[in-house]
Amino acid sequence: MNVVVYRLPREMSVVRPGSHCPACGAGVTPLDNVPLVSWLLLAGRARCCGARISARYPAVELLGGVVALAIVEALFRTLPPETSAMRAAAIFLANFALAMALVAAAFIDAAHMYLPDVITIGGTIFGLATPGLRNLTWFDSLTGAAIGFIGVWLPLVVGYRALRGRPGMGLGDAKLLMLAGAWYGWRGAVFVLFGGALQASLVAALLMLVHGKIEEPEAVREDREELHRAALAGDEDARNALRADPLATAPAEGFMAARLPFGPFLCLGIIEWMLAGQWITERVTWLGG
Repeated sequence: MNVVVYRLPREMSVVRPGSHCPACGAGVTPLDNVPLVSWLLLAGRARCCGARISARYPAVELLGGVVALAIVEALFRTLPPETSAMRAAAIFLANFALAMALVAAAFIDAAHMYLPDVITIGGTIFGLATPGLRNLTWFDSLTGAAIGFIGVWLPLVVGYRALRGRPGMGLGDAKLLMLAGAWYGWRGAVFVLFGGALQASLVAALLMLVHGKIEEPEAVREDREELHRAALAGDEDARNALRADPLATAPAEGFMAARLPFGPFLCLGIIEWMLAGQWITERVTWLGG
């Protein structure tokens, strides 16, 4: 997943070359590629050149282990005794694959404010193909995907563009909510949207309280500057990208104008619903409980 987080936004292959040091390009040996252990033994520095290894690497590895254990406890061990081994394995592997994709998407969006289609659209297709693993019908899955996408696209992309002349949110968030609906129906999509918004608001308020402002990710500023340079040089594609991109202009001052990546909170909401959706549905009246 760290390979995906690092390479996907840079449009690099996640297959070749093998794991290597981003600083000097030297290959990483299997001994130095053991999750968590290698980072701790190397004290957070590459053996080849001594470059600092981001704390993101052990964070992703630790999250992967924690989420895998949570899926075993919440979804695998609670299956009825008569569940076949094949179905039990399919349920675990499908949920684990989704959770790992969401972890990768969250870290990518946090750094680049970008959600790759291979995760959002690919995850949606996977969800539409496997509703039976979650006791949903194909109609439930399809309806949930449509509601999820329209719930973000219509007010925050189409509506905001009509009022302000540019979209207020990227399509990546709409596609991610479409994924939520494809996996968990309209109830899951609604929970993810409102749960993600609530948690994002709390984090934004905390950041403002502690730091007094919310900084854009550095990679977003660099990408915007590169696009502006290309547009000034006459690149028509860059000009079109700037017109369509809600990140094309620097954010204004103030809390309401601050930009906080929303994808990580949507990803968190999807994982929360994955692990506790049944419990939530039984207790929240407006979700049908």
